[in-house]
Amino acid sequence: MGWILFGSFFLFLLIGVPVGLAVGLAALIVFILNGIPLQMVPQTFFEGSSSYALVAVPFFILAGDILARGGISERILAIAEATIGRIRGGLAVVATMASMFIAAISGSGAATTAAVGASLLPEMNKKKYDTDFSAALIASSGSIGVVIPPSVPMVLYAVIAGEGVAKLFMGGFIPGTIMGAGLITYAVWYSSKHGYPASEKLPAREVGRRFVASLWGLMTPVIILGGIFSGYFTPSEAAAIAVDYTLIVACLIYRSLNFKKFYELVVGAGVTSALIMFIIGTAKIFGWGLAFYQIPEAVAKSMISIAGNDYFWIYLMIIIIVLIAGCFMETASALIILTPIFLPLIEAIGGNLIHFGVIMVIGLAIGMTTPPMSINIFVASAISGRSMEQISKAIWPMVIILVAVLFICTYFPWFVLVLPRVFMGVQ
Repeated sequence: MGWILFGSFFLFLLIGVPVGLAVGLAALIVFILNGIPLQMVPQTFFEGSSSYALVAVPFFILAGDILARGGISERILAIAEATIGRIRGGLAVVATMASMFIAAISGSGAATTAAVGASLLPEMNKKKYDTDFSAALIASSGSIGVVIPPSVPMVLYAVIAGEGVAKLFMGGFIPGTIMGAGLITYAVWYSSKHGYPASEKLPAREVGRRFVASLWGLMTPVIILGGIFSGYFTPSEAAAIAVDYTLIVACLIYRSLNFKKFYELVVGAGVTSALIMFIIGTAKIFGWGLAFYQIPEAVAKSMISIAGNDYFWIYLMIIIIVLIAGCFMETASALIILTPIFLPLIEAIGGNLIHFGVIMVIGLAIGMTTPPMSINIFVASAISGRSMEQISKAIWPMVIILVAVLFICTYFPWFVLVLPRVFMGVQ
């Protein structure tokens, strides 16, 4: 009977029903066909969306929006261009690092692509950078932000898997850094090959002025992550503090955020958060249907019967599924649906759930960048004026680099687990 659950879900998707609603309707059909009391639907929905850890989600989204649209990101871009931009291909490096920085706070690759693209693409065009390359680089860099802490998808995984948010944040730090380093290396090589120039050297006084102006913004991740990892506050408290801090910086120090714009940001963050919470609630109902039909156990038995207990082949199959899902589904939706299916399998082969969570997030992040349905490419296309097909051709080398990092982190868990083991006692 499990085919009813998945068949109805994919049917709803094919006719254009939003993912959150499709998940809930598919599960509702299971409840009705099996005579399960419908009062369990709201009860299960509430259980899925009432975790304390989820308090962090709207705050991180709002903090990221304030960072991106409150004048903070522009000052960070200015100091990055004044320092890193002086090397050959420096603007490409600036685009990569700025995208990673902003996306790490906001958790939104699309919003980051829009913010950085609007600021840097005109300047990169002036320097004769290939527009397709520039747009592809910004789109791919923005996806890395969901891997580098703080990360909204990691908060969602932590709630589903019952793991610590701080442990996942720490586990994503090295993989996200390696992904960024890979893109930066490619950007420098590509820029040198095509003779892209360095930015003009600015006077020391101007560099100093830009540094002082950007310092408040640069302190944002230091305060958030420093507070979490030192134990001064929880991830949920850190998210609220991030909003307070970025709001003070944008309103009182930079004076670049007025009440009207702040209201728009709050409404936008509220709508996004509501959508995520709705998906989480309906996914909990969907998960109940999975458990009712014992689908996770069946998937585990099937994959083990194919690959045995071979770590290599089981993780290879999971990676392929996650990458494909990431191409067609939004990260949060795919994470919420796939995690309950794969968790019994990972536990059966003795896998580490922190490692698996980071791998899941990396795979889905790469899917955000991969054609044909990449939202990041869509945004980059709208900003740059280039077609999605043109940007897709330029982005494939970057996707290959990110996939290579995914395989490294999958089959060498040390890169994910070393920091959680050293600082948080993860086994």
